[in-house]
Amino acid sequence: MEREQALLIVKRQLTEQRYEHTLGVVETAVKLAKRYGADVKKAELAAIFHDYAKFRPVDEMKQLILAHNMPNDLLAYNSELWHAPVGAYLVQTEAGIDDPDVLDAIRYHTSGRAGMTLLEKTIYLADYIEPGRKFPGVEEVRRLAEEDLNRALLQAVQNTITFLLGKRQLIYPDTIHMYNSLVREVKGEMER
Repeated sequence: MEREQALLIVKRQLTEQRYEHTLGVVETAVKLAKRYGADVKKAELAAIFHDYAKFRPVDEMKQLILAHNMPNDLLAYNSELWHAPVGAYLVQTEAGIDDPDVLDAIRYHTSGRAGMTLLEKTIYLADYIEPGRKFPGVEEVRRLAEEDLNRALLQAVQNTITFLLGKRQLIYPDTIHMYNSLVREVKGEMER
């Protein structure tokens, strides 16, 4: 699917503000993909569609999770996580994108997971550091993203976990697994 066609499809699903966020994620994902060697076309496509289901009603997302073999444990956690796996499903069924790499990058852009692929890491980080984001710690992650993808991701997920702990919110297990996996990767890189 070409960029302009994908953007037209996505624009109908998003608010103007979220569409601007999406354009920032696309720009950032392409830069990161070029810098770290991810597939640029797949990064662009996954970034365009990453928030496709963001504004679907919670009840609709819940029904899709239950009906389509998505992890049911998601329902015990904040519904902000749901749009990623639901989005991957809807991007496949409604937009006709069936590349498993692109769909997994969409699926894990909110929770992360252990052993993320380069493309998944690219989309997760691009969503976190796109130019429109303004929150404590984002500048440090942007700086790290210029130097080391895994260290930037580790700082991003550490910031997220710290934020959730401060609000006494549940932390989805895949996010903890992502953190642990990245600690191992970064330590392994430092020992080389």
